[in-house]
Amino acid sequence: MNTPQVVVVMGVAGTGKTTIGPLLAARLGVPYAEGDDFHPPANIAKMSAGTPLGDEDRWPWLDAIGEWAHRRAGLGGVVSSSALKRSYRDRLRAAAPGVVFVHLTGDRALIEDRMSHREGHFMPTALLDSQFATLQPLGEDEFGVAVDVSGSPEEITEQAVTALAALSEPTP
Repeated sequence: MNTPQVVVVMGVAGTGKTTIGPLLAARLGVPYAEGDDFHPPANIAKMSAGTPLGDEDRWPWLDAIGEWAHRRAGLGGVVSSSALKRSYRDRLRAAAPGVVFVHLTGDRALIEDRMSHREGHFMPTALLDSQFATLQPLGEDEFGVAVDVSGSPEEITEQAVTALAALSEPTP
């Protein structure tokens, strides 16, 4: 990748987006934006209460992330977003056409274990099933890579850097 890309670190809750995102940004020499910070207070309250978000809740959040990604086009950046559905990723791509996805994947039991040890996060473990039910993995025609999260944060970041370096530029 010659032009600095805007990378969306995606995946279900508990895969490590907030851990891997800043590490990946540091490795790429670009800024990081925490996707959770783009949520309106109503979304955080809903998730904190154990209620999954619907599409109507997600659109303004995705639009805000897409706007950030658009402003970083050509400059590079890393932002986290669950981006669970193809339609969500399509919306991000509509705002920032050159965006590339790093899909953090992993075994449900491992992810649940990691979630149960998190402190101070609004997403309860009870919502993990709804996250997996909603997840539509990257399609073959989507510009991005899948990275398994079973290693250490440093190993996962290294896998992501290597996979991104192997990508060809997307054709418009």
